[in-house]
Amino acid sequence: MSVTRRTLLSQAAVIALATQFRIDPAAAQEKVIRFAMPQDFTKIYTFVTAEYSQGQKDYIALVNARGGINGYRILAEVSDQGNDLPRAIEQYERAKSQGAILVDPLGTPAARALTPRALADKINLITAYSGRSDAADGTVFPYIFPLSPNYWTQIALLIDYFRTQSGGDLKGKKICFVHIDTPFGKEPLPILKRLQEKLGFELSTFPYTPPGNDQSAIWPQVRRARPDWVVFWGAGVGQTVALTEAIRNGLPLSKVSSSVWLSESDMDVVGRQQAAGVLKVEPCASGREPRLIQQILKEVVEPGKGSGAAEKVGTAYYNYGVMITSIMVEGVRQAFAKAPNGPISGEWLNAGLSSITNFEAEGLIPPTTVTPQDHQGGGKARIARWDGTKFVPATDWFTAYQDVVWDEIRTTAAEFQKSGK
Repeated sequence: MSVTRRTLLSQAAVIALATQFRIDPAAAQEKVIRFAMPQDFTKIYTFVTAEYSQGQKDYIALVNARGGINGYRILAEVSDQGNDLPRAIEQYERAKSQGAILVDPLGTPAARALTPRALADKINLITAYSGRSDAADGTVFPYIFPLSPNYWTQIALLIDYFRTQSGGDLKGKKICFVHIDTPFGKEPLPILKRLQEKLGFELSTFPYTPPGNDQSAIWPQVRRARPDWVVFWGAGVGQTVALTEAIRNGLPLSKVSSSVWLSESDMDVVGRQQAAGVLKVEPCASGREPRLIQQILKEVVEPGKGSGAAEKVGTAYYNYGVMITSIMVEGVRQAFAKAPNGPISGEWLNAGLSSITNFEAEGLIPPTTVTPQDHQGGGKARIARWDGTKFVPATDWFTAYQDVVWDEIRTTAAEFQKSGK
């Protein structure tokens, strides 16, 4: 065989191989950092995902419009896993094959299903407001990042707020906890019971059947208990029904609070003025006043590059998306500071995420520090009150009973370490 013929055959083989595996030389050389967002847009988490994802995409558009990070664009692959675990796993595996170094599924079932894979693959799994609360322990979950106050921290914040509003003492006070009867709804119970022993308050719990569209038998019992404070703990329809029932039963909303899962959309369902006074845990500032939201409005939304309805910019869940994505991107910045030339890998980004220090996203979030030990970020948030038109801070950023919270984190993380579950 002549040299020329061998060369032609070799070239043909390369072309065939490139076609088979869809090799795109231009794409291969493109300077991108790949994130994946396989989230539930159609089944359970519909109350939050659209606005959260809009905030994520708009923030990434802002970063890329400014030239990216060190000349690299953030490329986010958004897909709908419909809260279907096989589909979530399939989308995760596809993202892995495409070089994603971070995955954000925004949902507890998917986050829990993907945790063992992310740990094995060394892909950074973001479990903001979802997943396992014990994933705050970076020594056991090195590639799982809540990057937000977990549910144990949130209930501790509420109890401490109740304490300060009760003259510094909860002894003998009555607290009612109304919750969806799922693992998510039950998650605060260990911390509540620990704090009950520590602070001496009376605790009554009222579980309701998912999804929570009928709570009519529960709230009269809550009213008859004559509570000093009430916490309702659910999501979606369960939240609006709970708040409606609290109003119907004459409970003073200044004594009624929820987790992070309360938004402007819920107030539209319940009635904005009727809901005035209700409290929530606020992990980041809401509204359009924060400087970062103003920048998105000016540089992304006004030029017509926004990813959704302009009126959603600044809502609680939109800002949650901006919050979490800003921390992700700060992790990229820190990774480049440590290793300017990469390689752009999950391990590289992990080093960056684990070295974020006092990051505030230009005032959007409390000072957040992530370490190899603490993947929660410090556990700071604030309590906000709905004033009939918007959420208004009722406290400064603070943290509470982290000794109790971390005892629980370490105990359950150790159990995971032994059993893998």
